Amino acid sequence: MIYPEFLKEKDTIGVTAPSDGITDEVKLKRLDNAIKNFNSRGFNIKETPNVRCSIKGRSSTSKERARELEELYEDKDVKAIICTSGGDFLVEMLSKVNFNVIKDNPKWLQGNSDPTGLLFTITTNLDIATLYTDNFGCFGMEPWHKSLENNLEILKGNIIEQTSFSKYEKGFKDYITGKEPYELTEKVYWRNLNNEDAINIKGRIIGGCLDIIADLFGTRFDKTKDFIEKYKDDGIIWYLDICELTGEVIARTLWKLKDNGYFKYTKGIIFGRSFIYNSYYDISYEEAIYESLKDLNIPIIINTDIGHVSPRMTIINGAITTITSSNGKGEIKFDLK
Repeated sequence: MIYPEFLKEKDTIGVTAPSDGITDEVKLKRLDNAIKNFNSRGFNIKETPNVRCSIKGRSSTSKERARELEELYEDKDVKAIICTSGGDFLVEMLSKVNFNVIKDNPKWLQGNSDPTGLLFTITTNLDIATLYTDNFGCFGMEPWHKSLENNLEILKGNIIEQTSFSKYEKGFKDYITGKEPYELTEKVYWRNLNNEDAINIKGRIIGGCLDIIADLFGTRFDKTKDFIEKYKDDGIIWYLDICELTGEVIARTLWKLKDNGYFKYTKGIIFGRSFIYNSYYDISYEEAIYESLKDLNIPIIINTDIGHVSPRMTIINGAITTITSSNGKGEIKFDLK
């Protein structure tokens, strides 16, 4: 596994929009404040032209998105890249990306939700570690939540042990100033799905937004089985973030991945909290996962601090990872081997 060079003071962070960009006035203020927040911490920011553009959910054409990403990889001053935001159409640009540019210039690439299309592909195809965590706009809040501070520490090479947070934010929040922090109202409780008193698993972690992994399934960018075969001696830990899949679609998607061997050599699977959940047949989120995976006979943890529901931990795709869960609390630590 290739781990890119970590950030140092005065380094430049690239920001690009491989999915959607930002045009909303208040969100632009949040974006500008994110730049100020990074500047105050000693980092420079370089934006690509598509960051402040959005046309029907796309920041620019597939070709333009690919080229602007490649330019940041080719820029020797840029040491890490953070995606502007999520969206729906990132996969369209994959066929336009010259992955040799990324292979020849490994850098930390970070994002959440739709950026899974790039992060998952880069790690499973090129053996380059990536970060599944906040998109750039999140850094516009004041003050920063601990999760953002943790994220930056990891980008700087301080591979800290992350512990579950006490509360999380529920639902959509409207910004007024653009600087609003999280509105934390709900108690965090990691659930061991098989009712174990305690879970302790170790393996090489991979995953992302399940909605997008399902889109990548079976395409020429799907090298998942090659990846897990290569690292089978480490064992695999999957983490899956669910955005808007119904219970029925979750069940069908997990069956598809399981039937195709994705969960071979798997030591355990962790799920975030679903962002938008419903079910035609009144199937609970817990049931949809449990009934689909119970025959694997492996530890499964749900409602963890990853993915769409804030705050979120930083996950290093490709790293050796140890995860513990007991009494509703959890810890994640990485070993860069």
